[in-house]
Amino acid sequence: MNPLHFFCLYVIFAAGFQLSCHASRTVRGIFNETSSSNLQDTRSNDFTTQTMTDTLRMKKINHNNSRRMMGECMTGNLIDDCWRCDNQWRQHRQALAKCALGAGSNVVGGANGRIYVVTDDSDADAVNPIPGTLRYGAIQQEPLWITFSQDMSIHLRNELILTSFKTIDGRGFNVHIAGGAGLTLQSISNVIIHGVHIHDTVPTGPATVRSSMTHSGGRGRTDGDAINIYSSHDIWIDHCYFANGADGLVDVTMGSTGVTISNNYFTDHDKVILLGAHPRDMFDMHMRVTVAYNHFGPRLIERLPRIRHGCVHVLNNMYEGWGMYAIGGSEGPTIVSQGNVFTAPNGGNKEVSKRLQDGDDGSLSNWNWQSSGDVFLNGAFFTASGAPLGSQVYSTALNDVTALPATMVATITADAGPLACASEGIC
Repeated sequence: MNPLHFFCLYVIFAAGFQLSCHASRTVRGIFNETSSSNLQDTRSNDFTTQTMTDTLRMKKINHNNSRRMMGECMTGNLIDDCWRCDNQWRQHRQALAKCALGAGSNVVGGANGRIYVVTDDSDADAVNPIPGTLRYGAIQQEPLWITFSQDMSIHLRNELILTSFKTIDGRGFNVHIAGGAGLTLQSISNVIIHGVHIHDTVPTGPATVRSSMTHSGGRGRTDGDAINIYSSHDIWIDHCYFANGADGLVDVTMGSTGVTISNNYFTDHDKVILLGAHPRDMFDMHMRVTVAYNHFGPRLIERLPRIRHGCVHVLNNMYEGWGMYAIGGSEGPTIVSQGNVFTAPNGGNKEVSKRLQDGDDGSLSNWNWQSSGDVFLNGAFFTASGAPLGSQVYSTALNDVTALPATMVATITADAGPLACASEGIC
């Protein structure tokens, strides 16, 4: 079947899927405990957002305007086509929770909870946060759908520890978490992080940090990850921008599973996505992660992603190049790469797949690593091994997600990163 026929069949399917998504959970109310006018911003924040993020935002505005002028909606991106065609998406924000795919498809985030509006960009007190701040919403015990009242840049003085059943939804505004600490998801579940820029994160601590309304405690010094997912499950990171973290951008470790990383834009970083931190962490054999529809931009070095022990499905991503390798692994992981576009860097290091020596048993050639439908440019290549792709061993990695033809990747990933949604109409 050629790509045009495939896309036509997809549009028929996706239209029905999209309609089912829009009959979604109802917003119960507005949880806005205080207005921005009576909050004091006690910090000094002279952080200036990178020019490149503004350039990316303008590119998306122009692209979205073009889509509206052409009357286009369906793009082939199954996640976006689930909700972006609804011109009432602002009233139906929680419908997004029905649109995840892959390993994190069971996530509900803050759906069916109240809406909490961030009105204050300060972060002066990690133990007693001010109502209206992002930290105050993140530590509440109840499910919350967290939105923002305006454009803002939030400088976290210490790691932001989230509780379960939360959605951070930056749609409609230009929201940056930058120049300070990142987000920590530790021993929790059901979190959606959508539509925010997280960049230039730095190590913080040791410090006392509140992790819920009923608990605060001492925390050691952080690594400076943008997002650290630790012993957690049912997590979805979608349409975010990541760059320039002190350590990793997205770390998924210590038995975490059921994670989907989709529609994000990554740039200017060394260690991008880590799945499994240590050779000894045998519990990561149960890790299941989907990496889909992302744009891996310029000046990335490695870990796009890098996995130990578990299973990862890498599909329909755009790779502009890499310094060392694109997809790496050790400790016998299962890797399925489908429908991606890999453009190798000029010079050396053309290989997409990298088998890393990490105290393994020497059976690297038997690891189950397969590529199907990928496009390799500028000399890029993938070294397959193990069982053929149709084997049962890959069923848990695929999570019932079918990759689209690689010829559609440029369209599917055109809006990777936070969306520049206009004040009305479709996003």
